[in-house]
Amino acid sequence: MSGRVGDLSPTQAEILSEFRGRIQDILPSLPAQHDHYLLRWLRARSFNVQKAEAMVRKHVEFRRQMRVDSIISDWKPPEVTCCLINTLQLQFLHCDVHVSSFSFVFVPQVIEKYVSGGMCGYDKEGSPIWYDVIGPLDPKGLLLSATKQDFIKTKIRHTEMLQRECRRQSEKLSTNIEAITLIYDCEGLGLKHIWKPAIETYGEILTMFEDNYPEGLKRVFLIKAPKMFPMAYNLIKHFLCEETRRKIIVLGSNWQEVLHKHIDPEQLPVVYGGTLTDPDGDPRCRTMIKYGGTVPRSYYVQDSVKVQYDSSVTISRGSVFQLEYDVTAASSLLRWQFASDGADIGFGVYRRTKEGRGQKVAEMLQVLPSERYNAHLVPEDSCLTCTEPGVYVLCFDNSYSILQSKKVSYKVEVVPPADGQMQSPRSRGGDMRLQ
Repeated sequence: MSGRVGDLSPTQAEILSEFRGRIQDILPSLPAQHDHYLLRWLRARSFNVQKAEAMVRKHVEFRRQMRVDSIISDWKPPEVTCCLINTLQLQFLHCDVHVSSFSFVFVPQVIEKYVSGGMCGYDKEGSPIWYDVIGPLDPKGLLLSATKQDFIKTKIRHTEMLQRECRRQSEKLSTNIEAITLIYDCEGLGLKHIWKPAIETYGEILTMFEDNYPEGLKRVFLIKAPKMFPMAYNLIKHFLCEETRRKIIVLGSNWQEVLHKHIDPEQLPVVYGGTLTDPDGDPRCRTMIKYGGTVPRSYYVQDSVKVQYDSSVTISRGSVFQLEYDVTAASSLLRWQFASDGADIGFGVYRRTKEGRGQKVAEMLQVLPSERYNAHLVPEDSCLTCTEPGVYVLCFDNSYSILQSKKVSYKVEVVPPADGQMQSPRSRGGDMRLQ
């Protein structure tokens, strides 16, 4: 049995009923509650109800942390970068606050302009088609001009747009459409695309897809693959589950003929062997598919943003470094800037739930999940609103590095709510520990 609606064994039907009951408390937080959607999670975990439940609960937390429900309407890649210069009063996070030592440098929306790809047309079964155009992509230029987190959010936004289009197609065609067709145009794939930070970032994006959008991929067509494709694929295939790997089809010189078996000509751009064009006759359909390009050096953040940091620390291999700050008023803004030398660094924010310094990070309340930041490429500049007063712990994590210590330069500030003045927070100092 396929494990889909209308093709369930008695055991699978029983597991589906149990699964629905076990996650009743989080159903309202999911983008859909029907059987088609729930079965995607069960199939992804081979109908192991405990594993499927754990997976979907992590997804709900992912949606909360990344604000996925509003990411299409409310989030776009930022076009403002902050650096230290002087004092001014500004509208910050929709609240009037006094901010010390900031000036704003406006930089182009590099992600919007230079990330290639787009949704264009539908396959013969009504599934949306997404194109990734690899050759013109400039991974190094992009990662020197925007943060890794912005790339991940951009891909989440793209995925949510595709999921929304699947729902629209389901209503339009009166059938369940839950997966997309993906076409990878690999012409021009070269050494620049296997730059290590780019591979690591792409790996995180693939892992995000696998963990949060199970069974969302119908098939992947790889066209115009050069001789070096196997090398590039070997670098990323371990991020993919076996089921996803089985959906990847590498096409040869007859790739247009194969595409025609799955996609009608009027749904396929002229440049890919179909008859579809933009309204102005563009055979590449540039209003729907972006083709990227080389990012000018003038966009590079490291070349344009200079930050004066208050402190720096060298974090030994296999260690973490913690900074603790007393936040005395709820709704205060905790803001940080940091850069690392030579390699990425893990970073997360926690709040102590017990008095004293003996509490371990694992026992604290997670406020901002720890992630690895490419702060050696693009300095990190971010903030969060402290919903409750307390001791907040900023944790720089180098525990995953078994060979390399990391130098991190940083500045942390607390902005009290309302009419409060910017102040240097009362730091309890740093603490380095082996993990």
